[in-house]
Amino acid sequence: MTGLGGALVLVVMWDVFHTLWHPTGQGRLSKSLMHAVWRASRHLGTYGRRLSGAAAMVAAIGGWAVLMVLGWALIFWSWMPAGFLYATGIDPATRSTVVDALYLSLVSVTTLGYGDITPLAPWLRIVTPVEGLLGFALLTAAVSWVLQVYPALTRRRVLALRLMTLHRSGAAARLPSMENATAALLLEGVTQQVEQVHVDLIQYSETYYFRDQDRSTSLADTIVHAQDLTEAAQQSGLPDVRHLGSMLEEALDELARVLDAQFLHVGGGTDRIVEAFRADHRVDAPA
Repeated sequence: MTGLGGALVLVVMWDVFHTLWHPTGQGRLSKSLMHAVWRASRHLGTYGRRLSGAAAMVAAIGGWAVLMVLGWALIFWSWMPAGFLYATGIDPATRSTVVDALYLSLVSVTTLGYGDITPLAPWLRIVTPVEGLLGFALLTAAVSWVLQVYPALTRRRVLALRLMTLHRSGAAARLPSMENATAALLLEGVTQQVEQVHVDLIQYSETYYFRDQDRSTSLADTIVHAQDLTEAAQQSGLPDVRHLGSMLEEALDELARVLDAQFLHVGGGTDRIVEAFRADHRVDAPA
């Protein structure tokens, strides 16, 4: 049981490392848990689908915590009761070693340390504080994760809002007749924001699981307006504008490829992927 418990702890730490500290990676455990929540949210009402992103992150963090507690409990259980000293008034013969192992693991990971059950073996006296250290590290990592994700979500929503604003102001219709400098400023700005969202999606793939109720800030609903800009740019009589339109189109194609490779798996061209993206993020109707 000691080996199995140690393996569980290592699995958790490896998953945390790949999810939080590997720039382009994501642990299999956290990815599976978040994807399961995402799939389940498709069958819920509007409110449930809107909370899918936060619920997915809670599921991942909860999964890490549960497996860490179980892993250390298995390590302690293998050595109970002989390897531990019980406080006066506690008779080990009348207690469940399984419950005591879980209890000791919980108070250790939360750094409470009541002292009613203490290890006797030297190596157990060393590894027990290690669990507290790892528990504190997990809490810190979880907080850092949340603080990293929300700026990426903000950038995605800013892009969506800008695309909606451009659409409502008729920018695509006026783009072919715009002056070179004005059109360049518009297209370059949108392209940079699309590329930023692309990078964010690779580094913080969990942001995909957040649905936006307001269509003005939902990239799944407004990304088609970026495609409108690329089509309008090709109608311009200015070569530079057409070139910048091609750059935006390529940025959208790259973003679509990432969406399809990591989440949608529908294949086909950008139009098909964008439509699947929109359907997958729909809040007010079943996806």
